[in-house]
Amino acid sequence: MRIGSAPENRLFRAPCLLMVLFLSIPLFSARAQAARPYWFVMEQGKNYFRSGEYGKALLAFEEARNQRRNQYARMEQDMISLLSISEVRHLGDNLDFIERYIADKHVVSAARLLEEVYYRVGRESLNNSAYKALGVLKQLGDYPEAEYWIGETYRAEGELGIALRQYRKAYGQKAALAESGFETEILYRIADIHRIRQEYNEMEARLLEVLGEDTLWGQSGDSFIRAAMTRTLEDPGEKNRISRFLTLYRYSNQKVLRAHELLGYYYYASSRYVHAEEHLMFVFLIQNSIFMDEIIRRRFDYTFTTLDDLLNEIAARPPLAAFFEETDYFKTIYYLGAALYGNGKPAPARDFWTFLARRPDAGEWRNRAETQLRSPYLERAVEMP
Repeated sequence: MRIGSAPENRLFRAPCLLMVLFLSIPLFSARAQAARPYWFVMEQGKNYFRSGEYGKALLAFEEARNQRRNQYARMEQDMISLLSISEVRHLGDNLDFIERYIADKHVVSAARLLEEVYYRVGRESLNNSAYKALGVLKQLGDYPEAEYWIGETYRAEGELGIALRQYRKAYGQKAALAESGFETEILYRIADIHRIRQEYNEMEARLLEVLGEDTLWGQSGDSFIRAAMTRTLEDPGEKNRISRFLTLYRYSNQKVLRAHELLGYYYYASSRYVHAEEHLMFVFLIQNSIFMDEIIRRRFDYTFTTLDDLLNEIAARPPLAAFFEETDYFKTIYYLGAALYGNGKPAPARDFWTFLARRPDAGEWRNRAETQLRSPYLERAVEMP
């Protein structure tokens, strides 16, 4: 009886073991999922987003946001508990003394959280203040990148109102951004939704906010340099205004290019030709500066002579030619001429239109320029980029 029962028992136990293993898989999976750091979940969400799996992407971005919030909330509470210890309270707000206490008492959790703070903001920025470190932990609980990508997901699904709220939330948390300058990208997203919804006053305000960080456009340089640039472009006694302008000035800040572009066309469409001229002048300058910088990188002895020669240099370099196709280059030139004409400067306007009229590759803008040269007029309808 015993000899026969052993295999029977083994046969009975095997399905039970399989059942236990099967039932434990969700538990192990849940633990593995919980162990994933928030940044890993964030990257996984981006992959879902790029493959068009927006539901999964949204869940991942929200999980990443909540994980980070909870992680830093725990750290913040640990720091509060540390600072509440009577021995630590007697040390005041002196971070040096508190670090010594942590080392002497082997408070591992406190050592780790301070290490995290130093990694994020640098110890020197705290001015030896433990309470500043506590404030940093509170701020680090924000995850503006996750809020931004949640907005991107809603935008992809056509929920512009929710997307706008998310972008604004992300911008409000810009102090916690890991990538310097990413707040500009968020502002562009906000402006773009206002443009789509034809809320042009809001669009204008956000784009001007982008330009507020531009050294050449902002308070430090707006009056003298911009006035000099405008005088050069409008100079009635100069026969080669365009060439002189591009010889004297160079500015390749690509980050503000779209802001100038959108504002230039918006101001032209609303008959504010002085402002339109200013912004389209910057678009023209930045576009050409980018091309010249790239050419110089490959040919250090390059010197700008004429716009036609520059375009020949661009055409000979496929990567530049591809970027050229994306810039609406001829459209910029056409409307810069139109803005100059609307601003009472017909001579420089004709220079730009004449350039387009002799360029077969300008297509539609060549035809429009030829019409303007025969009988100049102010166009009212402008297609926003």
